[in-house]
Amino acid sequence: MKKASWVKATYAIEVENLVKRFGDFEAIKSISFKVRRGEVFAFLGPNGAGKTTTVHILTTLLKPTDGKAKVAGLDVVKEAKEVRKKIGIVFQEPSVDRDLTAYENMLIHGGVYGLSGVKLRDKIERLLRFVELWDFKDRLVRHFSGGMQRRLEIARSLLHEPEVLFLDEPTLGLDPQTRVHVWNYIKTIKEEHDMTVFLTTHYMEEAEKLADKIAIIDHGKIIAEGRCDELKKLVGSDVVYVRVDSNAECFEEGDFIKSCKVLRDGRIRIDVENAAEALPKIFEIAREKGVKIVEMTYHQPTLNDVFLHLTGREIRDEGGEFFKTIVRSWMRR
Repeated sequence: MKKASWVKATYAIEVENLVKRFGDFEAIKSISFKVRRGEVFAFLGPNGAGKTTTVHILTTLLKPTDGKAKVAGLDVVKEAKEVRKKIGIVFQEPSVDRDLTAYENMLIHGGVYGLSGVKLRDKIERLLRFVELWDFKDRLVRHFSGGMQRRLEIARSLLHEPEVLFLDEPTLGLDPQTRVHVWNYIKTIKEEHDMTVFLTTHYMEEAEKLADKIAIIDHGKIIAEGRCDELKKLVGSDVVYVRVDSNAECFEEGDFIKSCKVLRDGRIRIDVENAAEALPKIFEIAREKGVKIVEMTYHQPTLNDVFLHLTGREIRDEGGEFFKTIVRSWMRR
C-alpha cells in the first residue's frame, strides 16, 4: 500500500511549518518546502543556519517541536521506522567503523537492512567499484584518507537502494580534486537511479553544480528558494566591486545603480544592469566626489552575491563566528 502511494506521489519530501527548539533557542523557525521525486535539492547556508537540524528531523533522529514533515509519503514522527527503510544518509561527521575493513563495514550495514548471501556480496562489489574502492576492500578504514572514507560512506548509504538519499555537507574538509569526484558520484546516482537527493552545503559552487533547486537558509529561516538562475535574478545582471581611498559612502542608489552596500572589508558592492555601461559612470562619480578608485572588479551574480543581497553579509563570514561561539561556550564551561 505504501509503495503504491509512493509511485503516485509527486513529492519525495514535504515540510510544513517545521519548528525545532532547544530550550529557549529556536534552531528552525517555521520552515516549509517540498522536494520533487528524482530532484537534487540543496539546502545552502552558513554554519549554524539550521541545515543539519533539519536533516536530523527528516531522518527521524530528532523530533520536531512543531509542524509536519513527510519523507517518501511517510510521516517522520508517526511512521519513523518505515521512513528509515526508505532513506540513506551520509552524516556530516564520519560514521564508518575505523577498526573494520571497507568490506566489513559494508557487510554489517547490509545485514542491518536484512541483506545477505550472494545478493549482498554482489551489491558490495558493485558499489565499491562504483566509488573506486574495490582494490582497498580489505584495508582497515583507519588507514583511509578523508576522501576515501567519504566515498565508502556514500557506497554504504546506497546498499539498500534508498528512495531518498540525505547528504549532510558531503564534501566538508575534502581537497578540491576529491570534492569533484564526490560531485560526479552524486550526479551519477541521480541520473542512473532517478534517486531524490537532499544535500546540505555551505559551498556555493557545490549547490550550483549539483542542485536542480536550492533553498537558502539563514538563522533557521528559508529566505529564498528556486533554481540557481532564478535566485541570481534577485540580484540583477552584474555586480561591481570597488575599493576607494576615502569616503566609501560616495556612491548612492538611483539612476543606473540598483543597489549599493559597503562591505566589512571596506569594498563597495554596486549592483547594475550592465557593467560595461556602468563602469565609466562609476569612474565619473568618483572623480566628481574627489575620490580615487584603487581597485575595481565585476562579474555576473553568484550565489554568494544572492546571500549578500538578502542578508547584508557573505556566507563565508559566518563560519569563523560559529566556531568562535562554540569555543567561547566551551571555555566558559
